[in-house]
Amino acid sequence: MEYLHTMVRVGNLDNALDFFCNKMGMTETRRLENETGRFTLIFLAASDDLDEARQFKKPVLELTYNWDEHEYSGGRNFGHLAYQVDNIYDYCQSLMDKGITINRPPRDGRMAFIKSPDGISIELLQKGDSLPQAEPWLSMPNTGTW
Repeated sequence: MEYLHTMVRVGNLDNALDFFCNKMGMTETRRLENETGRFTLIFLAASDDLDEARQFKKPVLELTYNWDEHEYSGGRNFGHLAYQVDNIYDYCQSLMDKGITINRPPRDGRMAFIKSPDGISIELLQKGDSLPQAEPWLSMPNTGTW
């Protein structure tokens, strides 16, 4: 398993970028604009991690700006921790065998979500290309929230 990023939701993208980049000295390494989902993802790296972060070899901070939502309460501004695994199906099965609920199964062969005992969302991502879709994951429903 490899730690990838921490996601934080922001209500004002300009203010967040000013804080993290201009004041803290972090650098934007990549950006994804999703018009269909109406969100922007911006990945930031600390100065000592910059070169490796650009090569996806160091953890980064992900700022998520949801275009239609600007206030978060109850800790909703913190999104999730993300880890990359060698085989998402094997890893999820191992977690299930240990009594862990897979809140968002890896139906796409790429992404799953679980929660810690304290309710912290954890995103699991397949290393490399997505695995071929397969049962029981393909027809497994979501459970709870993530």
